[in-house]
Amino acid sequence: MPETPGAGTDRLMELLSVSLGAYYGDFTAAAAAEGLTASQGKTLSVLRRGPSAMRALATTLACDASNMTGVVDRLEKRGLVRREPAPTDRRVKNVLLTADGERTVDAIRAGMHATLAGIGALPEDDRAALADLLERVFAART
Repeated sequence: MPETPGAGTDRLMELLSVSLGAYYGDFTAAAAAEGLTASQGKTLSVLRRGPSAMRALATTLACDASNMTGVVDRLEKRGLVRREPAPTDRRVKNVLLTADGERTVDAIRAGMHATLAGIGALPEDDRAALADLLERVFAART
C-alpha cells in the first residue's frame, strides 16, 4: 500500500528528528540554567518516575555503568539524589530523588519555554491526540 504523501514514514521520521532536536535543545538549556549537564538533567527526569538501580538507570539512559556512577556521584554531592540499598539485594544500590531533586526537575520543565509554548499553542483535543499517539508509539517501550 503506498504511503500518504503528508504522513509517510520518511516524513514522520524527519518530523520526529526535528521535534526531538528542538526538545533536546530546550531541555539542555533549561538544565544548564539549573547548573546541570544534559545527562544530569535526564537522570533526574528518569528518577522522577521512581527509584532505579544504577545498572537499570544506565540502561535506560543508554550509557556505560561507570559513566552513570560519575553522574550520580555529582548529583548526590549537590543533594539532588541519594543512594540506598535495594530491599531485595543489599549489594544493589537504588538511586532516589531528594526533595531538592524533585524541585530541580520541576524547574527544568518550567524552564523549557519553547517546548511549553509549542504544546500550549495546541488546542486541547490536539494535545489529547498527541498524548495518545506518543503513548501508543513509545510508552510501551519504557
